[in-house]
Amino acid sequence: MDYLFWSLTVSLLLVGLIGSVVPLLPGTTFILLGGVLQKVLLPTTMSWSLVGWIALIWAVSVVADFLGIIIGARLFGGSKWGMTGASGGAFIGMFFSLPALLLGSFLGAVAAEKFGAKKSGRHSIRSGVGATVGFLLSTFVRLACAVLMIMLFLSAVLSSTSVPLVAPGN
Repeated sequence: MDYLFWSLTVSLLLVGLIGSVVPLLPGTTFILLGGVLQKVLLPTTMSWSLVGWIALIWAVSVVADFLGIIIGARLFGGSKWGMTGASGGAFIGMFFSLPALLLGSFLGAVAAEKFGAKKSGRHSIRSGVGATVGFLLSTFVRLACAVLMIMLFLSAVLSSTSVPLVAPGN
């Protein structure tokens, strides 16, 4: 039965790592869920305080996710139209590829600023650049949080196991 629990946990961690760079897939939430399940199903492998630290890092990733595009668009002069357009463009682009996702974010912000907010072409492009920079920044922070969460998890699990990782004498 332990193998089933471990398989479930490892699957959640891997999907979470992938999800930290794929929009709309709650990557760090999957990692948090993996940690909580590991603690509940195999309680000796990690402490609740470690689950708390993982949850804190999860909260940082969620805040970074929301603030990235907003701050990026705002710093480059974007409006609510640009932020909405960037989100919609990113949503459409994610079904194709990472470059399409970035291009979708950019073009969505530009189109929304140009046609929705009736801004100039130059202003619309600045908003698109800001939304894209914000998206990239939030993705980087989310990925860093995911890696940190997994490292904490692995550190706790490896320190709690009694199986040597290297054969004696090597």
